[in-house]
Amino acid sequence: MGLQGIKAVFFDLDNTLIDTAAAGRRAIEAVINALQTEHHCDEREAHMICAKVQAKLLKECHDPSKMCITDFRIQHWEEAIQETKGGRANRNLASECYFLWKTTRLKYLTLAEETRGMLRDLRKVVRLLLLTNGDTQTQREKIEACACQPYFDAIVVGGEQKEEKPAPSIFHHCCDILGVQPEDCVMVGDSLDTDIQGGLNAGLKATVWINRTVTDPKDTSPAPHYIISSVLDLPGLLQNNGVANSEITKVASICNACDRSSDGARSLAD
Repeated sequence: MGLQGIKAVFFDLDNTLIDTAAAGRRAIEAVINALQTEHHCDEREAHMICAKVQAKLLKECHDPSKMCITDFRIQHWEEAIQETKGGRANRNLASECYFLWKTTRLKYLTLAEETRGMLRDLRKVVRLLLLTNGDTQTQREKIEACACQPYFDAIVVGGEQKEEKPAPSIFHHCCDILGVQPEDCVMVGDSLDTDIQGGLNAGLKATVWINRTVTDPKDTSPAPHYIISSVLDLPGLLQNNGVANSEITKVASICNACDRSSDGARSLAD
């Protein structure tokens, strides 16, 4: 399929435009170090506490009407510390761990200069919208930390809407904001379950999955229209699929100069 006639590109945030996973690892390392050097935990205890918190974060289901995200996540740390060390709950230590984790993670959430340049030039050709799931406070803090607001025509946070990705309603809301139709739009993201399935559910023109693994997936479900290994491969994909424009050519050339290859784009749809 070609990409002629696209008017808007929707971008996911976490692990698409910014490396949230890497920032999270740096944050966990900081807490492990603090637990050992400042709070007399041995190495096994420090690692176990952080592993328990990471497991809780992966499974968390937060209701902002019942508890703010700060108290909710401090509670994760409080439970993990108590489960590991026993004894009475230590709210003060839990709070210290949480805020160290949070501030360290935000510190490392940066929008690379190459990504900034790509977004800046793409916006001369098509409208750009940031579409991210998650708690309002958490996602707005990430957006502020990486300073990505100037590169988008609109920003939509799932926690501020009735439904999040992959519900069609949030994609259609994005279309309404930009004054475009679903068939005018492309969704770019790293999650098959939310970004790709959501784009398919909403009837977007195309979905682009960012798959950083070296090997090609044998059985991808849901099936994206295209796969690229980096968000910086997007201009090359657009250029090679019918979006012929001098600005697209310019940004594709810039990204290729950064040792990125537009040949990484592979069509998975007729």
